[in-house]
Amino acid sequence: MSPTSEPSITDKKKWYKQFWPWFLITIPVCSMILSFNMLRFAFDGQDAMVVDDYYKQGKAINISLEKIQAARALNIQTELNVTEKDVSLRFISGAPQTGAALRLAFYHVTQAPKDQTIDLFRDAQGIYRGSAENDLTGKWQVALLPHDQVWKVQQTLSFPSNDSIAFNP
Repeated sequence: MSPTSEPSITDKKKWYKQFWPWFLITIPVCSMILSFNMLRFAFDGQDAMVVDDYYKQGKAINISLEKIQAARALNIQTELNVTEKDVSLRFISGAPQTGAALRLAFYHVTQAPKDQTIDLFRDAQGIYRGSAENDLTGKWQVALLPHDQVWKVQQTLSFPSNDSIAFNP
């Protein structure tokens, strides 16, 4: 009789030397590593869009609406021109009689550290001009206020824009 060609038990590879057990083990290990990293980011990171005191925010909205209504009562209408960092504002109607400087605030829609405020000063032609510290491309919540903050004009705008923007309350 001829010897059989079947492999014996001792000829098989041990489980830790085979590919498939290690492949199947890496799937849950990788998911655990990713889960721990996500938890670390969730606990360490600050969410800038979360407000601590909703009651104060609600009262501030009412005051802001009163300022916008005051701007409508003064019939304030402006044209806003924004290039990369230069801003010019021309009043069509309702220009401040004193010619005092105005404050133009740019609030980034999603990134609070990019927020900036520009002081606009009136030149000889009656146009208010100012320069931004950083680039103004993107989507912004723009608010125009005098320094005494009696009225307010506010809109959501996207820059850059080739044409002047009607910036009215």
